[in-house]
Amino acid sequence: MSHGSPIPTRVLLGTATPGGGFPLYGGVVAEAIGQADPSLMIETRNTKGSTENVPLLEAGEVDLALVQGEVAHEALAGIGRAPAKLYILAAMYSTAGMFIVRADSPVRSIAALQGQRIAFGAKGSGLVILSRYVLDGLGLRQDDDFEAIYLERAGDGPAMVLDGRVAALWGGGVGWPGFTAVASGPGGARFITPDAEQAARILKKHAFLKPLTVAPGAYPGQGAAIASVGSWSFIMARPTLPADLAYRLVRALHRAEPSLGARLEQAGETTAANTLAAAPYVELVHPGVREYLREIGLPA
Repeated sequence: MSHGSPIPTRVLLGTATPGGGFPLYGGVVAEAIGQADPSLMIETRNTKGSTENVPLLEAGEVDLALVQGEVAHEALAGIGRAPAKLYILAAMYSTAGMFIVRADSPVRSIAALQGQRIAFGAKGSGLVILSRYVLDGLGLRQDDDFEAIYLERAGDGPAMVLDGRVAALWGGGVGWPGFTAVASGPGGARFITPDAEQAARILKKHAFLKPLTVAPGAYPGQGAAIASVGSWSFIMARPTLPADLAYRLVRALHRAEPSLGARLEQAGETTAANTLAAAPYVELVHPGVREYLREIGLPA
């Protein structure tokens, strides 16, 4: 081991379009890893989102990238493409899919949104794919049963709800910037999710989705818990990421766990235990990560 200050190892992390949850989360994680292990320097890069991040990882153009749950599922399972040979570095956070409307909207159910203009998110976003699975579980088609609007930037959606250009915005998770912006608007907002019977239908058809609950207070004016369905997103690694680097990265993340939730509420779900719980099966977790998890006593 050399003494003195070694040159930091640079790691490139792909996120998504400005204004969405991924760039926000990526910045927090990059800073936390750098503070926990100054020998690691995480550089974030805006991308078109999850659907671009998978091929970027496969090509080795980024070392790590944030990948939404449905995109990860389709890539790893080989749905509509050859199975991706990618690894999970860590679970990010769970994303319960939801619509948001202004509080003065008459809409109180998914059925009442049919035929209306809906902002489903940025074209390359995994959230758009989550909405397709959720609606498909209800026998609905995003582009046929709604007037679907796709955004250039995730950050463009809230203003469209607030000024009435769209009836609702689709998004998900805790602390999602788009929802925070709408809920903070004049008059507040209301969330629309599948009811219990609808959730059961969705989960029966798409078993990789999970029942998820957003705790009270996750958004301005949200007094009660919100039940929905959704998935876990992942920090994924290129197939050639060295085991020792994966080990150092997850060790730094684990050391940063106490501070992650303080920096960003949803980042509090980025834990070693959640990585094991959220991974579809343990072999998808990077071997270097599994070595570290076993050292801290987790069954990897």
